[in-house]
Amino acid sequence: MARLGARCLSAVGAYDNTLDIVETLDTAQAKFDDVLNSPSVDVACDKIKSLAKAKELDSSLILLINSAWASAKESTTMKNQVKDIMYRLYKATQSSLRSIAPKEIKLLKYLLNITDPEERFSALATAFSPGDEHDAKDPSAIYTTPKELHKWIKVTLDAYHLNKEETEIREARQMTQPVVIQRLFILKETIEEEYLEQGVKAEKDAKSEEL
Repeated sequence: MARLGARCLSAVGAYDNTLDIVETLDTAQAKFDDVLNSPSVDVACDKIKSLAKAKELDSSLILLINSAWASAKESTTMKNQVKDIMYRLYKATQSSLRSIAPKEIKLLKYLLNITDPEERFSALATAFSPGDEHDAKDPSAIYTTPKELHKWIKVTLDAYHLNKEETEIREARQMTQPVVIQRLFILKETIEEEYLEQGVKAEKDAKSEEL
């Protein structure tokens, strides 16, 4: 099974270059390699479910599995046996997402329900700014990082593009309206331009000053 999976994984990098920004890709790759080294597809699916129960089915691993399935799905040279394996792993991952209930998905649902763009971007900035630990915080507020929310936006968009009608993420099914998908893309671009790219620039400037 690992040999079959390797054929699919060889095309993943070419399919989705955005994975380059995922710092935890090495860890995700190691987990995925372990899944692919399973003696059977059933055992591999069980490993994915176990990772979910242990809270180790993170956004980086989900993106990697999504990309593997997308690569297999788009391929015209890959054998159907490989495609079937990747599809079953993808479905096991989607099914396991229900048990994870990541806070970022709840945050996305909240942001997407805000109709006013300025208010939405203000709420986005607040989600990235929990403040000092001594500050009074809203106990119901959800805080995360730009990179983590960006990855979960990609997970949601992947679920939409790969299998619109089959996704197991209930919130993703509720995000399939054109206006909501448009807001998702805008949020994704905003995070990339205002937070991720700015962060990279700041790191480069800091290194230049050190030199």
